[in-house]
Amino acid sequence: MEGVQRHKIMMTTYNFSAGPGVMPEEVITQIKQEFEKNEQTHMSIIEISHRSKQFQTIVTDAENKLRQLMHISDEYAVVFLQGGGSTQFEMMPLNFATNHHEIAFLDSGNFAQKAVEAARELGNKVTTLNSTKNMYYQKLPLLPDDFDATTYDYLHIVTNNTIEGATFHQNNLPKTTGRLVADMSSNILAEPYHVSDFDAIFAGGQKNLGPAGVTVAIIKKSWLAEQDVTGVGPMMRYQNHIDKNSMYNTSPVFAIYTLNLVLDWVIQQGGVTEMYRRNLEKSKRLYAYLDQSEFYTAPVEARARSLTNIVFTTGDLEKDKVIAKQATEEGLFNLSGHRSVGGFRASLYNAQPMSAVDALIAFLQKVEQQA
Repeated sequence: MEGVQRHKIMMTTYNFSAGPGVMPEEVITQIKQEFEKNEQTHMSIIEISHRSKQFQTIVTDAENKLRQLMHISDEYAVVFLQGGGSTQFEMMPLNFATNHHEIAFLDSGNFAQKAVEAARELGNKVTTLNSTKNMYYQKLPLLPDDFDATTYDYLHIVTNNTIEGATFHQNNLPKTTGRLVADMSSNILAEPYHVSDFDAIFAGGQKNLGPAGVTVAIIKKSWLAEQDVTGVGPMMRYQNHIDKNSMYNTSPVFAIYTLNLVLDWVIQQGGVTEMYRRNLEKSKRLYAYLDQSEFYTAPVEARARSLTNIVFTTGDLEKDKVIAKQATEEGLFNLSGHRSVGGFRASLYNAQPMSAVDALIAFLQKVEQQA
């Protein structure tokens, strides 16, 4: 019995969770080394004040690194906020739907729908221009040819649909002459985008940026300056957070500290270009296996397939549950698809090593051979 327990402890394991997702081992090691009190601050990183010079340096460093990695010009402000992507579903309309009070959406999945609901609850008129819900979101919704951007304050998209596995890559972004807002929560830094193509971007931290608790917002300053936010509460105004350098209220200190370490790691690895190369390699290897398999199916249209959230199924949802449980027993954790769709979901964020993909394919092959 003791030998079995020891085997379980020593077994190589991989985390395929959609979020909070896998983090770089080097970052976790550094956190462990810096977590306790140190000679400079005489306190742990989770105890330092968000008003301290040490933390102000961390925030400045993190902003500069993100600007470097994403080529963010001075035309844009970068702020680190609390509340996750869900709070951004409200902050964006409150700050930017101030003219027509009408927002256009492309419904590509669950989080696009949540953004629609939030905007509607705030009293805005929302228009879903196109939806692929009737296709189980296995394709991307296209922008209608007769879309009139002047009718709306902005168009909202989700670049990567974490649950359903379809992505607006840079080469298939909707072409609009109006303002474009992107929820980039699950593929920020995973593949290159031209920030200049967007007027606002936001991303929850718990996928490719670090732990849950911090959200990045990238805001075009000139667009924000046009807005009348009279009646918007102070915490929900982007300008207040920009003016205070992300320290308008008590910041999520530990989450931003960790985000700063993750950005360091991405730079050391070769930046977004290298992350993209690795993510293409990882996802192509897994899709190649799934496409040749007669047992599994990856249903998302090829041109829209996610690099970070690969969804697939045997076609039998009950069988999928059994296989996912077996995977857990063999050290492949969190492979079950979202409860709304079932099946499997393998999240291959930046920190996920190729060895995880190889281990997953070996497991899936074994299951297929035994079927």
